[in-house]
Amino acid sequence: MVGVGALGRHHARVARALPDATCSGVYDVDRARADAVAKRVRVPVMSSLEALLEVSDGVVVAVPTTVHEEVAVAAMRAGAHVFVEKPLAPDMESADRILEEARARGVVVQVGHVERFNPALVAAQPYLDRPLFVESHRLAPFAPRSLDVAVVLDLMIHDVDLLCSLVGRPVTDLAAAGVPVLSRHVDIANARVTFEGGVVANLTASRVSLSKVRKLRVWQSSGYLSLDLAAGNGEFYRLKEGVSVLDGVPLPEGVPALAGLASVVDRIRIRGDRTEPLAAELAAFRDAIAGLAPPPVTGEDGRRALELALAIEQQIEDHVAYTRAASA
Repeated sequence: MVGVGALGRHHARVARALPDATCSGVYDVDRARADAVAKRVRVPVMSSLEALLEVSDGVVVAVPTTVHEEVAVAAMRAGAHVFVEKPLAPDMESADRILEEARARGVVVQVGHVERFNPALVAAQPYLDRPLFVESHRLAPFAPRSLDVAVVLDLMIHDVDLLCSLVGRPVTDLAAAGVPVLSRHVDIANARVTFEGGVVANLTASRVSLSKVRKLRVWQSSGYLSLDLAAGNGEFYRLKEGVSVLDGVPLPEGVPALAGLASVVDRIRIRGDRTEPLAAELAAFRDAIAGLAPPPVTGEDGRRALELALAIEQQIEDHVAYTRAASA
Protein backbone atom coordinates (compact mmCIF):
# COMPACT_ATOMS: atom_id res chain seq x y z
CA MET A 1 0.00 0.00 0.00
CA VAL A 2 1.49 3.33 -1.08
CA GLY A 3 -0.34 6.16 0.65
CA VAL A 4 -2.41 5.46 3.75
CA GLY A 5 -4.47 8.61 4.05
CA ALA A 6 -8.28 8.81 4.11
CA LEU A 7 -8.73 6.02 1.54
CA GLY A 8 -5.41 4.20 1.64
CA ARG A 9 -5.85 3.23 5.28
CA HIS A 10 -9.02 1.34 4.31
CA HIS A 11 -7.13 -0.43 1.53
CA ALA A 12 -4.58 -1.54 4.14
CA ARG A 13 -7.31 -2.79 6.47
CA VAL A 14 -9.02 -4.78 3.72
CA ALA A 15 -5.79 -6.13 2.22
CA ARG A 16 -4.70 -7.38 5.64
CA ALA A 17 -7.72 -9.73 5.70
CA LEU A 18 -7.73 -10.68 2.01
CA PRO A 19 -7.61 -14.49 1.50
CA ASP A 20 -4.83 -15.95 -0.65
CA ALA A 21 -2.73 -12.79 -0.42
CA THR A 22 -0.37 -11.14 2.03
CA CYS A 23 -0.18 -7.43 2.73
CA SER A 24 3.59 -7.00 2.31
CA GLY A 25 3.64 -3.55 3.88
CA VAL A 26 2.62 0.09 3.77
CA TYR A 27 4.56 3.20 2.85
CA ASP A 28 3.64 6.86 3.20
CA VAL A 29 5.75 10.00 3.02
CA ASP A 30 4.24 10.85 6.41
CA ARG A 31 6.08 8.25 8.52
CA ALA A 32 3.96 8.93 11.61
CA ARG A 33 0.79 8.25 9.65
CA ALA A 34 2.28 5.09 8.14
CA ASP A 35 3.34 3.88 11.59
CA ALA A 36 -0.13 4.50 13.02
CA VAL A 37 -1.93 2.64 10.23
CA ALA A 38 0.55 -0.22 10.20
CA LYS A 39 0.16 -0.68 13.93
CA ARG A 40 -3.63 -0.56 13.72
CA VAL A 41 -3.93 -3.20 10.98
CA ARG A 42 -0.83 -5.16 12.03
CA VAL A 43 1.22 -5.02 8.82
CA PRO A 44 4.86 -4.05 8.22
CA VAL A 45 5.75 -0.40 7.61
CA MET A 46 8.45 0.36 5.05
CA SER A 47 10.99 3.16 5.20
CA SER A 48 10.92 3.80 1.46
CA LEU A 49 8.99 3.05 -1.72
CA GLU A 50 11.96 1.07 -3.00
CA ALA A 51 11.91 -1.18 0.07
CA LEU A 52 8.20 -1.84 -0.41
CA LEU A 53 8.63 -2.68 -4.08
CA GLU A 54 11.29 -5.25 -3.31
CA VAL A 55 8.75 -7.42 -1.45
CA SER A 56 5.56 -6.75 -3.45
CA ASP A 57 3.95 -8.42 -6.48
CA GLY A 58 1.27 -5.75 -6.69
CA VAL A 59 0.98 -2.20 -5.37
CA VAL A 60 -2.07 -0.14 -4.45
CA VAL A 61 -1.43 3.50 -5.38
CA ALA A 62 -3.54 5.64 -3.05
CA VAL A 63 -1.43 8.80 -3.10
CA PRO A 64 -2.69 12.23 -4.30
CA THR A 65 -3.71 12.16 -7.96
CA THR A 66 -0.89 14.52 -8.92
CA VAL A 67 1.71 11.84 -8.12
CA HIS A 68 -0.13 8.77 -9.43
CA GLU A 69 2.13 8.60 -12.47
CA GLU A 70 5.35 8.91 -10.47
CA VAL A 71 4.45 6.09 -8.08
CA ALA A 72 2.76 3.82 -10.63
CA VAL A 73 5.64 4.03 -13.10
CA ALA A 74 8.22 3.36 -10.36
CA ALA A 75 6.22 0.29 -9.30
CA MET A 76 5.88 -1.04 -12.84
CA ARG A 77 9.59 -0.55 -13.53
CA ALA A 78 10.24 -2.68 -10.45
CA GLY A 79 8.07 -5.40 -12.00
CA ALA A 80 4.96 -4.84 -9.88
CA HIS A 81 1.35 -4.79 -11.03
CA VAL A 82 -0.52 -1.64 -10.06
CA PHE A 83 -3.92 -0.74 -8.70
CA VAL A 84 -4.36 3.01 -9.13
CA GLU A 85 -7.08 4.83 -7.24
CA LYS A 86 -9.48 6.95 -9.25
CA PRO A 87 -8.99 9.15 -11.14
CA LEU A 88 -6.23 7.36 -13.02
CA ALA A 89 -4.25 10.58 -13.45
CA PRO A 90 -4.67 14.38 -13.31
CA ASP A 91 -4.54 14.72 -17.11
CA MET A 92 -4.64 12.64 -20.28
CA GLU A 93 -0.91 12.90 -20.96
CA SER A 94 -0.09 11.40 -17.58
CA ALA A 95 -2.74 8.69 -18.03
CA ASP A 96 -1.28 7.73 -21.40
CA ARG A 97 2.24 7.47 -19.98
CA ILE A 98 0.97 5.12 -17.25
CA LEU A 99 -0.72 2.88 -19.82
CA GLU A 100 2.27 2.96 -22.16
CA GLU A 101 4.53 1.84 -19.31
CA ALA A 102 2.11 -0.97 -18.44
CA ARG A 103 2.08 -2.23 -22.03
CA ALA A 104 5.86 -2.06 -22.23
CA ARG A 105 6.26 -4.01 -18.96
CA GLY A 106 3.39 -6.44 -19.48
CA VAL A 107 1.84 -5.71 -16.10
CA VAL A 108 -1.74 -5.37 -14.88
CA VAL A 109 -3.26 -1.93 -14.35
CA GLN A 110 -6.57 -1.80 -12.48
CA VAL A 111 -8.29 1.49 -11.65
CA GLY A 112 -10.17 2.06 -8.39
CA HIS A 113 -13.68 2.78 -9.61
CA VAL A 114 -15.16 1.02 -6.59
CA GLU A 115 -18.82 1.62 -7.48
CA ARG A 116 -18.51 -1.12 -10.11
CA PHE A 117 -18.47 -3.46 -7.09
CA ASN A 118 -21.43 -1.88 -5.29
CA PRO A 119 -23.69 -4.73 -4.10
CA ALA A 120 -26.78 -3.04 -5.52
CA LEU A 121 -25.23 -2.70 -8.96
CA VAL A 122 -23.92 -6.26 -8.89
CA ALA A 123 -27.39 -7.57 -7.95
CA ALA A 124 -28.98 -5.46 -10.70
CA GLN A 125 -26.84 -6.93 -13.51
CA PRO A 126 -29.52 -9.44 -14.68
CA TYR A 127 -31.94 -6.55 -15.27
CA LEU A 128 -29.62 -4.16 -17.12
CA ASP A 129 -30.27 -4.19 -20.86
CA ARG A 130 -29.31 -1.39 -23.25
CA PRO A 131 -30.05 1.77 -21.22
CA LEU A 132 -31.82 4.59 -23.02
CA PHE A 133 -31.73 7.26 -20.31
CA VAL A 134 -29.58 7.37 -17.18
CA GLU A 135 -29.78 9.73 -14.23
CA SER A 136 -27.40 9.90 -11.28
CA HIS A 137 -27.26 11.99 -8.12
CA ARG A 138 -24.15 11.89 -5.94
CA LEU A 139 -24.43 14.42 -3.13
CA ALA A 140 -22.22 14.70 -0.06
CA PRO A 141 -21.87 17.06 2.91
CA PHE A 142 -18.85 19.32 2.79
CA ALA A 143 -15.61 17.79 4.08
CA PRO A 144 -12.11 19.31 3.99
CA ARG A 145 -10.61 16.61 1.76
CA SER A 146 -9.89 16.35 -1.97
CA LEU A 147 -10.29 20.09 -2.32
CA ASP A 148 -7.32 20.17 -4.68
CA VAL A 149 -9.67 18.99 -7.45
CA ALA A 150 -13.15 19.96 -8.59
CA VAL A 151 -16.18 17.89 -7.64
CA VAL A 152 -16.14 16.28 -11.10
CA LEU A 153 -12.88 14.41 -10.46
CA ASP A 154 -13.66 13.98 -6.77
CA LEU A 155 -17.21 12.57 -6.90
CA MET A 156 -18.86 12.69 -10.33
CA ILE A 157 -16.18 10.51 -11.91
CA HIS A 158 -17.69 7.50 -10.08
CA ASP A 159 -20.88 7.94 -12.10
CA VAL A 160 -18.99 8.86 -15.26
CA ASP A 161 -17.30 5.46 -15.10
CA LEU A 162 -20.59 3.66 -14.39
CA LEU A 163 -22.21 5.50 -17.28
CA CYS A 164 -19.43 4.60 -19.72
CA SER A 165 -19.53 0.96 -18.66
CA LEU A 166 -23.33 0.76 -18.96
CA VAL A 167 -23.59 2.46 -22.35
CA GLY A 168 -20.34 1.42 -24.03
CA ARG A 169 -20.66 3.88 -26.91
CA PRO A 170 -18.83 7.07 -27.96
CA VAL A 171 -20.01 10.44 -26.65
CA THR A 172 -21.56 12.69 -29.33
CA ASP A 173 -22.64 15.72 -27.29
CA LEU A 174 -21.96 17.26 -23.90
CA ALA A 175 -23.42 20.15 -21.91
CA ALA A 176 -22.24 20.94 -18.39
CA ALA A 177 -22.45 23.67 -15.77
CA GLY A 178 -21.37 24.16 -12.18
CA VAL A 179 -20.18 26.64 -9.58
CA PRO A 180 -17.62 26.94 -6.77
CA VAL A 181 -19.34 27.42 -3.41
CA LEU A 182 -17.01 26.70 -0.49
CA SER A 183 -13.72 26.07 -2.26
CA ARG A 184 -11.78 27.63 -5.13
CA HIS A 185 -12.81 24.71 -7.35
CA VAL A 186 -16.28 23.74 -8.61
CA ASP A 187 -18.29 22.20 -5.73
CA ILE A 188 -21.56 21.41 -7.49
CA ALA A 189 -21.85 20.24 -11.09
CA ASN A 190 -24.34 18.93 -13.60
CA ALA A 191 -23.66 17.31 -16.96
CA ARG A 192 -25.91 16.12 -19.74
CA VAL A 193 -24.18 13.55 -21.94
CA THR A 194 -25.46 12.16 -25.23
CA PHE A 195 -24.02 8.99 -26.72
CA GLU A 196 -23.97 7.54 -30.20
CA GLY A 197 -27.35 5.94 -30.78
CA GLY A 198 -29.21 8.59 -28.79
CA VAL A 199 -28.64 7.38 -25.22
CA VAL A 200 -28.85 10.35 -22.84
CA ALA A 201 -27.55 10.73 -19.29
CA ASN A 202 -27.97 13.44 -16.69
CA LEU A 203 -25.35 13.49 -13.92
CA THR A 204 -25.36 15.67 -10.79
CA ALA A 205 -22.64 15.81 -8.14
CA SER A 206 -22.30 18.06 -5.11
CA ARG A 207 -20.04 18.22 -2.07
CA VAL A 208 -22.00 21.03 -0.43
CA SER A 209 -25.21 19.17 0.38
CA LEU A 210 -26.87 18.66 3.74
CA SER A 211 -27.22 14.90 3.35
CA LYS A 212 -25.50 12.06 1.54
CA VAL A 213 -27.22 10.73 -1.59
CA ARG A 214 -25.97 8.15 -4.09
CA LYS A 215 -28.79 7.31 -6.51
CA LEU A 216 -28.67 5.78 -9.97
CA ARG A 217 -31.74 5.45 -12.19
CA VAL A 218 -31.85 3.69 -15.54
CA TRP A 219 -34.68 3.68 -18.08
CA GLN A 220 -34.63 1.06 -20.83
CA SER A 221 -37.11 -0.60 -23.15
CA SER A 222 -37.45 -3.53 -20.73
CA GLY A 223 -38.26 -1.40 -17.69
CA TYR A 224 -37.07 1.11 -15.09
CA LEU A 225 -34.30 0.48 -12.58
CA SER A 226 -33.84 2.58 -9.43
CA LEU A 227 -30.77 1.91 -7.27
CA ASP A 228 -29.75 3.37 -3.93
CA LEU A 229 -26.00 2.85 -4.04
CA ALA A 230 -25.58 4.07 -0.47
CA ALA A 231 -28.07 1.55 0.94
CA GLY A 232 -27.06 -1.26 -1.45
CA ASN A 233 -30.57 -1.96 -2.72
CA GLY A 234 -33.09 -0.92 -5.31
CA GLU A 235 -36.09 -1.86 -7.43
CA PHE A 236 -36.80 -2.86 -11.01
CA TYR A 237 -40.18 -2.17 -12.62
CA ARG A 238 -41.35 -3.89 -15.80
CA LEU A 239 -44.60 -4.71 -17.56
CA LYS A 240 -46.12 -7.98 -16.43
CA GLU A 241 -45.78 -10.89 -18.79
CA GLY A 242 -48.51 -10.82 -21.42
CA VAL A 243 -49.18 -7.09 -21.02
CA SER A 244 -48.50 -5.05 -24.14
CA VAL A 245 -47.34 -1.45 -24.14
CA LEU A 246 -49.99 0.70 -22.50
CA ASP A 247 -51.60 3.09 -24.94
CA GLY A 248 -54.72 4.89 -23.91
CA VAL A 249 -55.97 2.09 -21.65
CA PRO A 250 -58.21 3.79 -19.07
CA LEU A 251 -58.11 2.76 -15.43
CA PRO A 252 -61.35 1.53 -13.91
CA GLU A 253 -63.36 4.35 -12.35
CA GLY A 254 -62.32 5.08 -8.78
CA VAL A 255 -58.98 3.22 -8.96
CA PRO A 256 -56.00 5.43 -8.00
CA ALA A 257 -53.22 5.58 -10.62
CA LEU A 258 -50.64 3.90 -8.38
CA ALA A 259 -53.00 1.09 -7.47
CA GLY A 260 -53.80 0.54 -11.11
CA LEU A 261 -50.11 0.48 -11.97
CA ALA A 262 -49.61 -2.56 -9.76
CA SER A 263 -52.01 -4.55 -11.96
CA VAL A 264 -49.82 -4.17 -15.05
CA VAL A 265 -46.31 -3.70 -13.65
CA ASP A 266 -44.05 -6.11 -11.76
CA ARG A 267 -42.01 -4.62 -8.95
CA ILE A 268 -38.82 -6.61 -8.36
CA ARG A 269 -36.85 -5.79 -5.24
CA ILE A 270 -33.07 -5.76 -5.60
CA ARG A 271 -31.01 -6.56 -2.53
CA GLY A 272 -27.25 -6.54 -2.61
CA ASP A 273 -25.28 -8.86 -0.36
CA ARG A 274 -23.07 -7.63 2.48
CA THR A 275 -19.82 -7.83 0.51
CA GLU A 276 -17.70 -4.74 1.10
CA PRO A 277 -17.06 -3.19 -2.34
CA LEU A 278 -13.45 -2.44 -1.48
CA ALA A 279 -12.87 -6.09 -0.54
CA ALA A 280 -14.38 -7.27 -3.84
CA GLU A 281 -12.27 -4.74 -5.70
CA LEU A 282 -8.98 -5.85 -4.12
CA ALA A 283 -9.92 -9.51 -4.55
CA ALA A 284 -10.33 -8.81 -8.27
CA PHE A 285 -6.88 -7.20 -8.34
CA ARG A 286 -5.41 -10.24 -6.57
CA ASP A 287 -7.02 -12.55 -9.14
CA ALA A 288 -5.78 -10.39 -12.03
CA ILE A 289 -2.22 -10.55 -10.70
CA ALA A 290 -2.54 -14.34 -10.41
CA GLY A 291 -3.75 -14.54 -14.01
CA LEU A 292 -7.12 -15.97 -12.98
CA ALA A 293 -9.19 -13.22 -14.63
CA PRO A 294 -8.67 -9.89 -16.37
CA PRO A 295 -9.08 -6.79 -14.20
CA PRO A 296 -12.76 -5.75 -14.23
CA VAL A 297 -11.80 -2.07 -14.42
CA THR A 298 -8.86 -1.78 -16.80
CA GLY A 299 -6.47 1.08 -17.31
CA GLU A 300 -8.30 1.83 -20.56
CA ASP A 301 -11.58 2.02 -18.61
CA GLY A 302 -9.95 4.51 -16.25
CA ARG A 303 -8.65 6.53 -19.17
CA ARG A 304 -12.10 6.64 -20.81
CA ALA A 305 -13.74 7.88 -17.59
CA LEU A 306 -10.98 10.46 -17.08
CA GLU A 307 -11.33 11.77 -20.63
CA LEU A 308 -15.06 12.38 -20.26
CA ALA A 309 -14.68 13.80 -16.74
CA LEU A 310 -12.02 16.26 -17.92
CA ALA A 311 -14.25 17.32 -20.82
CA ILE A 312 -17.08 17.95 -18.35
CA GLU A 313 -14.74 19.86 -16.04
CA GLN A 314 -13.38 22.02 -18.86
CA GLN A 315 -16.86 22.96 -20.03
CA ILE A 316 -17.81 23.88 -16.47
CA GLU A 317 -14.68 25.99 -16.03
CA ASP A 318 -15.56 27.81 -19.26
CA HIS A 319 -19.07 28.35 -17.91
CA VAL A 320 -17.75 29.71 -14.59
CA ALA A 321 -15.37 32.07 -16.40
CA TYR A 322 -18.21 33.30 -18.60
CA THR A 323 -20.58 33.99 -15.70
CA ARG A 324 -17.85 35.82 -13.77
CA ALA A 325 -17.06 37.98 -16.79
CA ALA A 326 -20.75 38.70 -17.38
CA SER A 327 -21.26 39.82 -13.79
CA ALA A 328 -18.13 41.97 -13.62
